[in-house]
Amino acid sequence: MSIKEEIDRLTEELKVYQDKYYKEGVSLISDTEYDRLTDRLIELEREHPELQHPDSPTRRVGSDLTNDFPEVRHTIPVLSLDKAYSDEAVLDFFSKSIQKEGGALSFAAEEKIDGISMVLYYEKGILVRAVTRGNGEVGNDVTPNILTIRSVPLSLPESIDIAVRGEVYLEKADFENLNAAESDDAKKAANPRNLAAGTVRRQKSSEAGRVPLTIFCYEGFWGNKEETPSDHLHILSKLKSLGFRINPHLAFFDSDRKEAERKLEDAGLEGDAYSFSEIDEFIKKKTSERKNLPYEIDGLVFKINELGVREEFGYTEHHPRWAIAYKFEAPQAEAKLLGITVQVGRTGRITPVAEITPTKLGGSTIRRATLHNQEYIEELELAIGDSVSISKRGDVIPAVESVVEKNNEGNTTFVLPDECPCCHTKIVQIGGLQYCPNYDCPDQVKGRISYFASADQMDIETLGPKTVELLYNAGILRRVEDIYTADYSLAADLPGIGEKSIRLLEKGIKESLKRPFVIVLSSLGVAEIGKKSAELLVRNGFDSIDKILHASDLKDAGAFSGIPGFGELTGTKIVEAFSSEKLRATIEGLRKAGLHMDSSQDEKEDADYDQIFAGEVWCITGSFRNFNPRTKALKEVEKRGGRTVSSVTSKTTHLLAGEGGGSKRAEAERLGVRIVTEDEFMALIGGGKEESKGDGQLLLF
Repeated sequence: MSIKEEIDRLTEELKVYQDKYYKEGVSLISDTEYDRLTDRLIELEREHPELQHPDSPTRRVGSDLTNDFPEVRHTIPVLSLDKAYSDEAVLDFFSKSIQKEGGALSFAAEEKIDGISMVLYYEKGILVRAVTRGNGEVGNDVTPNILTIRSVPLSLPESIDIAVRGEVYLEKADFENLNAAESDDAKKAANPRNLAAGTVRRQKSSEAGRVPLTIFCYEGFWGNKEETPSDHLHILSKLKSLGFRINPHLAFFDSDRKEAERKLEDAGLEGDAYSFSEIDEFIKKKTSERKNLPYEIDGLVFKINELGVREEFGYTEHHPRWAIAYKFEAPQAEAKLLGITVQVGRTGRITPVAEITPTKLGGSTIRRATLHNQEYIEELELAIGDSVSISKRGDVIPAVESVVEKNNEGNTTFVLPDECPCCHTKIVQIGGLQYCPNYDCPDQVKGRISYFASADQMDIETLGPKTVELLYNAGILRRVEDIYTADYSLAADLPGIGEKSIRLLEKGIKESLKRPFVIVLSSLGVAEIGKKSAELLVRNGFDSIDKILHASDLKDAGAFSGIPGFGELTGTKIVEAFSSEKLRATIEGLRKAGLHMDSSQDEKEDADYDQIFAGEVWCITGSFRNFNPRTKALKEVEKRGGRTVSSVTSKTTHLLAGEGGGSKRAEAERLGVRIVTEDEFMALIGGGKEESKGDGQLLLF
């Protein structure tokens, strides 16, 4: 038998043993024999690495090489979920969805695992990347550590391209055992989720492999949309047949329980069937069962089953409109309401904020909590001096939940002022919310400028909210477009701003002129147009500001509402926003300053660079002086015609290596890939073009 034949035989044999044991709990051979075969395969692969299979069982063992975790852009939506805190809110989501669709709908309900969200990317049936959720657009590639999780398939029985969302977690018993074995109390994890999160980011995958993480998968996105199943139940069924581990505690809701049972049976899935009227019963049942589960859950996720309806409903900036997460009662604490501050946002929305006695809750000290609006205050009959119950909604946002005891000072229910607390314009009511209608209200203006300059928008790094306030109060900035025409030498004597800070500010402003049109569009601050909405507009033909303005001139709301993920109300609001003379004045000011108002300008910007990297494939590792985050270096490659990848393969031509590069450098050396230092790279691109933060910033962030 040749070496290749022996490696092939051992690989297939061990894959069978692993699948049987980790998916069905069946041991086909003894542990000793299994270890002997594994050791033999490791030995052969070490001597002949070119013969190792991409889904070799030995990849479960991990490596002692140091890993780095590059940033990777997701190719599917990886968003958060809207929250509900009562069975009435879930039922309201059901009924509003059915009313919006105008027909019958069904809903799947799954446990919300308290773990780490992960996206598994497969190409031609082989696992090529495992990426954390990150900010929903960009996550970290943690593939080496995820490969050690036995319940993650390394290969699929079908040669398909698919992205699979799942939750990596650690069972309670395994967490207790690992913590008990840790002699140093300082190194013990606070809970299973923290230990799972730390393991996923271990520098050495051999260490990650010693922690028995597992995964439940719950969504699939096929590269070929024609292969996508018709509904969520059949997605789960297909994922199961492909070898993914799905949560067996599935529930399914329809208008009639019999119909729910039929649909579960049709998909070949086991689960509990309910009618819509049994929401309360189901939530109570899951709440009581929660403590007996072998893993932690912090809620339940309800999803529309029909995929066509999901596509029609689309997404907001933060969450899909076709799903909602019911959160179990959040931890609560008691505090005294000291006062209510009224804030004015960049859109003019008036928001009351509770000022409370410092209170420890969920590992942090809370001093302020949201009150939403006047209607919410009236529901609580909330008055200054009341003792209140506070929670962290979604374990993040502090909120006042109820009044525990009324005050003794005789204070009555708080009422928002009739006038804007900033500019004293009379407040107007729109729906359940209050707004200051004065577009030139100082708080709104400062909010718009800060939003425009923020890291998630135009990324003018030295222009934070406190600096904006200083410049506004000094009369240097009064409109968004002033950013590009202001005389910043007038700020030299302002506290915290000197000549060096002004130079950095001017450099940041100059760099922002390179931002693509889609970023400029989302930075205008139109309430209905965030980053994802801007991308949808550009993708659907509105690839210049003039096309958007033209449709607004025609009052053609349908041109926008017809875009998947938008709706009639969104279309109307976009037309209203771009019909504003003041917004148009800002747009013309920014156009005059040289900002991109057409996607074709983005292409021209790239064309201005010599295509010196055309035909080359670059990867990156380590940290850099001039590129933070380091993905900025990859952008320099792409602007010059090169292609960028997240891992080193035989097709990689160059590895840009910074400080602390680990396994990628070793792989590049093994494959003979050219390794380029940061200094060499700076020389190649001509220096001075790098996007650097510099060595100093304004002191006022």
